[in-house]
Formats: sequence, C-alpha cells, structure tokens
Amino acid sequence: MKMITAIVNKKDVNEVSVALTDAGFEFTRMASSGGFLRSGNTTLLIGTDDDKVEAALELIRKNCSKRTEVVPSVIASPIPTAFSYMTEVTVGGAIVFVTDVVRFEKM
Repeated sequence: MKMITAIVNKKDVNEVSVALTDAGFEFTRMASSGGFLRSGNTTLLIGTDDDKVEAALELIRKNCSKRTEVVPSVIASPIPTAFSYMTEVTVGGAIVFVTDVVRFEKM
C-alpha cells in the first residue's frame, strides 16, 4: 500500500478531486498554503494499492496545469521606502510524494 500526498493549487483542486472520485479513489482534503507566494493550496492524502499509484498520478497530472501569473513583488530598500513592481511567476501544477504505508487500519 502507498500514501500519495499531493499538494495541489487551489485553482486545480476541484478538477483533481472530481477525477480521483470518479476513478474510485478515496482521499482526505486539507487546506494548506504555500511558502513562496503564500497562496492557497489543498493537500490531498490518497491511500491506494501499489498497482493503482500510476493511475492516480496520471489523473493528478491531467488535471493540474502550470500557468504564469503576475504578482506584486516588493524590494526592500535601506531607505525607509519600499518599491513595488509586478513580476511573472509560474504557479499551479502539483507537488507529489509517494511513500510506503507500513500499517493501515480503517476504524
């Protein structure tokens, strides 16, 4: 058995969740936030059999898209004024960890 921990952008999580549910995967959703942009994410905990891991990963891949967004950036200055400018960053997609499950109990 494996545990898939998928950190999914908030704009992609509904599509990913529907696809996983339609394919028969059970999972837990937890709100989370990213460190770089402090933007909203959702962490999905998906417990599955070893032979279904690739199918779950493919569903996540198909339903998460990387895209660019323009966000404000602040440059700190030794002068008590901060300068702000817009910068383009890549967001979206997913970060996925697959780990072995030593023990599983459904209570």
